[in-house]
Amino acid sequence: MNTPNADNAARPTPDAALRDAAQKLEAGFLAEMLKSAGLGETPETHGGGAGEDQFASFLRHAQAEEMVKAGGIGLSEALFHALKEDDDAR
Repeated sequence: MNTPNADNAARPTPDAALRDAAQKLEAGFLAEMLKSAGLGETPETHGGGAGEDQFASFLRHAQAEEMVKAGGIGLSEALFHALKEDDDAR
């Protein structure tokens, strides 16, 4: 039996959805910055080969997500407010 409270608990609020989108955008940005900084590049000697190259992006993205959870660089907060203003304008 479905209760109204159970339906509301499973559905994220509009603000929560916007904050989640902003955090995902910041994580994607940070992952690209980590890639540009050379994080995860295969060393010339004693590297893991093609397998290491294939999975380096997963490591960078996981590290970027953890950076966002720890407070990030403030980009997600700015994105959240911009998205909220745009959503409120509609």
